[in-house]
Amino acid sequence: MDLVTEENVDELLKAQTHMWNHTLQFIKSMSLKCAVELGIPDIINNHDQPMPLSDLVSALQVNPAKTHHVYRLMRFLVHSGFFSLQEEGYLLTPFSRFLLKDTSVGSIPFISLFLDPIMMDPFNCLSRWLKNDDQTPFVTAFGKSLYEYAGHDIRANNMVNEVTACDSIFLGQVTTLKCKEVFKGLNSLVDVAGGTGNMSKSIANAFPSIKCTILDLPHVVAVVDSQGAKNLNFVAGDMFQAVPPADAVLIKWVLCDWADEYCVKILKNCKEAITRNGKQENNNKVIIIDMVMGNKNSDDDCIEAELFFDMAEMAYLTGKQRNEEEWAKLFFDAGFIKYKINYVLGPRALIEVYP
Repeated sequence: MDLVTEENVDELLKAQTHMWNHTLQFIKSMSLKCAVELGIPDIINNHDQPMPLSDLVSALQVNPAKTHHVYRLMRFLVHSGFFSLQEEGYLLTPFSRFLLKDTSVGSIPFISLFLDPIMMDPFNCLSRWLKNDDQTPFVTAFGKSLYEYAGHDIRANNMVNEVTACDSIFLGQVTTLKCKEVFKGLNSLVDVAGGTGNMSKSIANAFPSIKCTILDLPHVVAVVDSQGAKNLNFVAGDMFQAVPPADAVLIKWVLCDWADEYCVKILKNCKEAITRNGKQENNNKVIIIDMVMGNKNSDDDCIEAELFFDMAEMAYLTGKQRNEEEWAKLFFDAGFIKYKINYVLGPRALIEVYP
């Protein structure tokens, strides 16, 4: 039987195009990485007006014989929405703001990390991993877990920390802007696995009456620069052992990295921290910022982001992105009695969990 018939020929042509575009998605990522490495977003931004191709080529100091290749790169990135092209030249778009250096919404560390061989090689091992006994594709690719690898590779460790720090700055600003009611009435808060404290700094600045404590491992806290930090206290510890007492505990983008049994252990320690040895106030809660899959009001971009990050969790770690039912099971298994999901942070949500 012939594959191609008069009845299905147009459908097959569309299917082939879909297959091509899906397979070549990596070109979008690598073109974006190229633009960031060349500093194109900052060059256009500093030009203060539409930038002609000739001026861009001159500023980039590329080989003059490759001017047309710069045009082809920019044509592709214009199509992707990262730049716009007017008659006078190139301009930034709202998406470009995340590509600028020295900005609170900068995502250059994220791009650099996830397009590095460290994070891409595990995906070349997916099929092999599904047939072997390794815990993750990352282990198949490198022979050790991501945490073990980062613990012995300074470059990898720095890249992961930079991504977390940059995201915390942006997320802190967004959360204190869109979720003010969540923090009202709190006197103290513990930021679990809070790293350098960027998230807590935003909370402390927005709510000066809240005393924020950042809990993280000793080697993280040891190198933190807390100079000039107001209402902040850094504590060395382990979230699997204990969490310092407070009115509320914040866990941002942490639980998705861990399997269910580890999440329940962390949540039980958080519940212990906010109940103060049995004493419980109405406002005591755990605040979780993470993805909740399956929200019926999510747009296609948010749904795709959730699926991307779930695949990333599968490739690198033992966690996953969870739907509401899976989140609820964790909460109830840890002894909490109710929760509230606020879908206000794009693909991520803010969940209030009460003992």
